[in-house]
Amino acid sequence: MATHVLLAALLAAPAAWSATPAPPDPTQDQLMITAGFLNGHPDLRFRLLALEKHKAGKREDAFRFFQYAAQYADKPSQGMVAEMLWNGDGTPQDRALGYVWMDLAAERGYEGFAGLRERYWSQLTEAERARALAEGEAVYARYGDAAAKPRIAAVLRRERKAVTGSRTGFAGNLRIVVPGPSGSREIDGSKFYDERFWDPAKYQAWHDAVWTKPRIGTVDVGGVEQVKAGDATSRIPVVSPVQDLPEPDAGSEMPQLEPTGGKP
Repeated sequence: MATHVLLAALLAAPAAWSATPAPPDPTQDQLMITAGFLNGHPDLRFRLLALEKHKAGKREDAFRFFQYAAQYADKPSQGMVAEMLWNGDGTPQDRALGYVWMDLAAERGYEGFAGLRERYWSQLTEAERARALAEGEAVYARYGDAAAKPRIAAVLRRERKAVTGSRTGFAGNLRIVVPGPSGSREIDGSKFYDERFWDPAKYQAWHDAVWTKPRIGTVDVGGVEQVKAGDATSRIPVVSPVQDLPEPDAGSEMPQLEPTGGKP
């Protein structure tokens, strides 16, 4: 019986599915994005671009952008790479590699991804399992947290320094002027410079608040079935990280987000 994982819908609005309240999502604020927030957050930028491409039916482009985001420790994007490989969506079908990427997405023990990882494993043949374990080491070496977390941390520190200049801290009363076709608007600097979005440890905690216990289900004939987490331990052997991957070259393309209608 065919099923389809509701991962794409979950990614479009993760906070709405989270089991616990999460901090505000800056990507839902059009002015925050216009002010250049995504320049310092390639994980979010590439995930949003991937979702737009996926929605537009440009699946190969979506697959590429999800991989870009995955390079910066974005677990939801790693989960989408897994699903697209598993289903042959935008890329040749490869269930063994699909499992590897879902194992990677579950690396931090996020329950939804761990549940999907176990579902994938249960459907692999013995030959596919053997290949997944053998080929998984190379994927983990490049995209596992040991390699990817330092990557996103370096970008956050670099871009925070660029936007704050000589200031040693973020000024709560700073106003950011955002030019637009109908004139300029302002946003509160304390919102843009919130430490949760720039300090690597706090940024990680923000992601954890959203993704630790999301409601990831499957659509079946009978409706939505909750997927429960299995053992959080990866089956892929531990490997040495490869951190010197080149930054993705995506030009200046940015997501075209629709205004939320709320005040900045």
